[in-house]
Amino acid sequence: MPKFSHIVEKESELSDLVDVLYPKLQYPVILLFGELGAGKTTLVKAFLSKIGSDDSISSPSFSIINHYNNFNNEPVYHIDLYRLDDEDEVMNLGIEEYLYSGNLCFIEWPQIILDTIDEPYHIVRIEILENNSRKITLT
Repeated sequence: MPKFSHIVEKESELSDLVDVLYPKLQYPVILLFGELGAGKTTLVKAFLSKIGSDDSISSPSFSIINHYNNFNNEPVYHIDLYRLDDEDEVMNLGIEEYLYSGNLCFIEWPQIILDTIDEPYHIVRIEILENNSRKITLT
């Protein structure tokens, strides 16, 4: 059952959406689902802006793991598993260190590790709708 669902018409609305979503987060791990170009990294950028990161935010498509800091200088992790082939490759990265650190951890393309990570975590689904709007659901 979704905790929250909202349709975003424009990217500029993400900041307001994150203002609503952020207080609903109970767990530090957020799994992001959505097709290519859905806006997963853009949503992470909006979250990082909300929590005071001054870092230059970019997609971790090639680096796989990006490390940022929030306004309290605590680490925030942004992980993209799209280019990885299997669960062993993911585990060899030492992903468990990030997942269970207690720090905020956003994971794009988490399908490859769903069977191995422990709950609790949040799932954010981003669907591309007509007129290029997005439906964002948090569970």
